[in-house]
Amino acid sequence: MGNTRGAAAFAVWYLRVVASVNFLSAVWVTLGQDVRRHNQADFFTPYLLTAGFAPGLFTAFLAVTMSRRKRAAWILNLGLSGAFLGLFALAMAFPEIRSHSQNWVSLALTAAFVVALLAGRRAFYAKGDRSNPRLAAAVGAGGLLGASLLAALLVTVTNRASEPSTFLERWRYGALRLVSVAADGRRLSGIAPPTWVDVAVNVLSTALLLAVLYAAFRSRRAVDPLTEDDEKRLRELLDRHGERDSLGYFALRREKSVCWSPTGKAAVAYRVVGGVSLASGDPLGDPEAWPGAIEPWLAEARAHGWIPAVTGASEEAGTVYARHGLDALELGDEAVVDVAEFTLEGRAMRTVRQACNRVRRAGYTVRVRRHEDIPADEMAYLLRRADDWRDGAAERGFSMALGRLGDPRDGRCVMLECTDADGELRALLSFVPWGPHGLSLDLMRRDRHGDNGLTEFMVIELLRRARESGIAQVSLNFAVFRSVFERGARLGAGPVLRLWRSLLCFFSRWWQIESLYRANAKYRPVWEPRFLLFEKSADLPRIAVASARAEGFLEAPGLPGLPGRPRRGRLETRR
Repeated sequence: MGNTRGAAAFAVWYLRVVASVNFLSAVWVTLGQDVRRHNQADFFTPYLLTAGFAPGLFTAFLAVTMSRRKRAAWILNLGLSGAFLGLFALAMAFPEIRSHSQNWVSLALTAAFVVALLAGRRAFYAKGDRSNPRLAAAVGAGGLLGASLLAALLVTVTNRASEPSTFLERWRYGALRLVSVAADGRRLSGIAPPTWVDVAVNVLSTALLLAVLYAAFRSRRAVDPLTEDDEKRLRELLDRHGERDSLGYFALRREKSVCWSPTGKAAVAYRVVGGVSLASGDPLGDPEAWPGAIEPWLAEARAHGWIPAVTGASEEAGTVYARHGLDALELGDEAVVDVAEFTLEGRAMRTVRQACNRVRRAGYTVRVRRHEDIPADEMAYLLRRADDWRDGAAERGFSMALGRLGDPRDGRCVMLECTDADGELRALLSFVPWGPHGLSLDLMRRDRHGDNGLTEFMVIELLRRARESGIAQVSLNFAVFRSVFERGARLGAGPVLRLWRSLLCFFSRWWQIESLYRANAKYRPVWEPRFLLFEKSADLPRIAVASARAEGFLEAPGLPGLPGRPRRGRLETRR
């Protein structure tokens, strides 16, 4: 196993070095000239060392896909390098080529790379999507047709030749330049585009090549979502162990998939986003059976080349995941209110008390019902109002939001409806069950024209009535990096902590990081830490982008796996 990993690592680093030399050759003129001269004369450079940005991008792409253990990338590299090595060996039969010492060095490097590929073949096990070959062929054919037509159009518009030429000739010129990167225009007297057009067509060729490679090597984008049987079994686990995790009910989001333990006593709910297998919250079920669900989830991620990550895990679950090779980063804290301990008395609660009294004097009232007790016509009205108040078209939430409202199977969820003195609905809160004696906030919607303090009024009303309904604890919003805001504002905080707090305050202009912390701190909750779990620190940027996409803060237009533009607005769902 050690030899296999060492050989695989050598192959990946070989590609990284070659990519670096290719990029360096593009900016270092003399080095680039030397490499090109060797390729054109009776000299041979090592596999994929051709000088320039385009081969550098190609080699870098292969290095990335090989580092992710993609089987398809291994097959491509073995085929190309094996063919190159075979031709190289045949060429060495000629004395004039064999006499140059640099050719022997090139032959040795290429042979070492091929041997490393063969020795490390078992390390490249990640499967691609079965549709990748068809998609790559479609992208290549369609892209070549579109790019060649665009190249012909550019040549037509900018052609400086004095002699006439047909569009078919200009199209052939553009297509040849796309394929060969350097079409000989001297043979076509009627075609003389400026240099920048040739460069633009070459850039277009590189972009097309990368698009084809992406389509050929992309990871499997998704697995089977929850089936009715999966959801039934998950609900049974929640009935038996749902009180362990306030986020357990959110495993029922239907775009998620699930990995079961062999005994069926535990499960990991996850979603694949941008090549990241993103689990949320703690595993469901019996903690003793958690390893049995974590292991197949990790095995599936590695089999498909996905990056495994967990967002919003508790300390108990983080400890179990750590035994399976995942590292932990404190993500923030969850605000949990103990109903028996909560009180509005005291100076610390004066602001909340005053806000509630002001709203109550204005004639607002709160109605609390289970979803199953709301008639269908009334639920339809609530859904319309919730949609009207939503900020933006995208529904936000993944790890700490259910992503749906009014589903008949969520009848045990609790709805709070706040109406003004005229009986007009002004705000909604929806909570999901947290075991038999808890509630977890799922949805927050309010009319922007309603009075300030509506949310505080509704939460206080829920806590007041919770004692009568047997509810012992209520989970509110999640505060990202809560400890940074709290410790960074204290006297004597260090410069690094103050800088970190300043950065979070800056980004709070878009994502309300600080305001969520302050909005929940006023209830004097118990702060329960939540963690982000990952295998390698180098994967954190991709995990962050995948989490943002899953939560609805980033959209990915066009090609899958690319982040979109962040949406600005207040948080509409729970966290």
